[in-house]
Amino acid sequence: MIKIACVYILSNKNHTVLYVGVTSDLGQRIIQHQSGFFQNAFTSRYNVTELVYFEEFERMEDAIKREKQLKAGSRNKKISLISGFNPNWEDLFKKRP
Repeated sequence: MIKIACVYILSNKNHTVLYVGVTSDLGQRIIQHQSGFFQNAFTSRYNVTELVYFEEFERMEDAIKREKQLKAGSRNKKISLISGFNPNWEDLFKKRP
């Protein structure tokens, strides 16, 4: 099975908190966030569970590089990126086929 590296952005229901992450298994990682698997993690403390943005990469190194770019960018840049990709800020994990 070929794994695709992903960088993703999660938000809470009110879209007041953003979290940028990277993974080789996006579906499993979102399930972990939503279930509170890591109880002391930032995403658990702030109830950040909605997938609002993602990008796929063939190489994990490229995904990590992009994650660092996104984390270094301003909140406004992240909001613009999300709004261009997902204008209604829908939970993309719930919309998956």
